[in-house]
Amino acid sequence: DDIARISGWPELPRISLSHALNIKAVVAEVAAENGKKPEDVNYVVAHLGGGFSVAAHRKGRQIDVNNANDSGPFSPERSGTLPLTGLLKLACSGKYQFNELKKMLIGKGGLVAHLGTSDCREVAKRIDAGDAKAKLVLEAMAYQIAKEIGAMATVMKGQVDAIILTGGVANNPKVVPWIKERVEFIAPVIVKPGQNELKALAAHACRALADASIVKEY
Repeated sequence: DDIARISGWPELPRISLSHALNIKAVVAEVAAENGKKPEDVNYVVAHLGGGFSVAAHRKGRQIDVNNANDSGPFSPERSGTLPLTGLLKLACSGKYQFNELKKMLIGKGGLVAHLGTSDCREVAKRIDAGDAKAKLVLEAMAYQIAKEIGAMATVMKGQVDAIILTGGVANNPKVVPWIKERVEFIAPVIVKPGQNELKALAAHACRALADASIVKEY
């Protein structure tokens, strides 16, 4: 929605950059499992991969989402929303080139920056072995995901039929329960681990071939 694009500085509008294919695929899948169409339901969908997209999906449309590259929760490889003044100080310190700073945000941020790995399975093993720092960082990531889910629920004024967790991190036995305990009061949590981008592309192509009227131009 247009209201979601406004930031606090006119030259920096909020941009919708998300894992839209997988999000649309799981919305359609969960809706169908409940005998409904995407146009009939309101879901908050958290795509949890190397980067995270947490989206408000209302009546078949994604109306708000964090930018997976520069806002929202930190993820295995991305820094998410950072303290802006601190980031500006780093940028103006002379220590870093633009590409180095960009790599901090996308590629070397998140779990990589804190723990030296982007593998949530490895982090879970460290936690089981008694690594307190690994537990704190991974639980902080789950905390931020839950917070973003709550924000998207307010976008839909609390009218949320379900919360869907998808992507590779939705397989993690530590992260998923930590998210659930914070957001289940909003709506039932449905876990659809893995990614379905290619399956979604093929399914939409078949639908378009069967009914050309559904094809949209942007």
